[in-house]
Amino acid sequence: MRHIISILLENEAGALSRVVGLFSARGYNIETLTVAPTEDKTLSRMTMVTTGSVEILEQITKHLNRLIEVVKVIDLTEGQHIERELMLIKVRAVGKEREEITRTTDIFRGRIIDVTDKSYTIELTGTAEKLDAFIEAIDRTSILETVRTGSSGIGRGERILKV
Repeated sequence: MRHIISILLENEAGALSRVVGLFSARGYNIETLTVAPTEDKTLSRMTMVTTGSVEILEQITKHLNRLIEVVKVIDLTEGQHIERELMLIKVRAVGKEREEITRTTDIFRGRIIDVTDKSYTIELTGTAEKLDAFIEAIDRTSILETVRTGSSGIGRGERILKV
């Protein structure tokens, strides 16, 4: 089962490597990982996607809570949540390809953020499925480069991750 784990941790050197080390030492896989400071510069929020049974997730949560730098851990998939990913994709855009790529970008509510004589760079946000669908909708041979952030998530409504 896929889990989105959101972790609030102290924003200090080595905190990220200790969390990642915990996963690798126990053979748990991290599918995606995003981390950045919060509105409180002393804290960072880490969102990671992993797979495993309920028992494995329980073990992961227990181990994470033992780390000194970890302030709070929640599994966003236990309740309603919003999940998004950012993709920057550079595609070849010459001649008639330009119109088709522009149309497809509009359909997926993306933005063309850089234009050259031979390429477009497109910014697209949404679920991983939406980004995958965009890649399927365009000619794969026109893709020059792709960068994806991995999932970021937040609980819906009153559900918050805060000290």
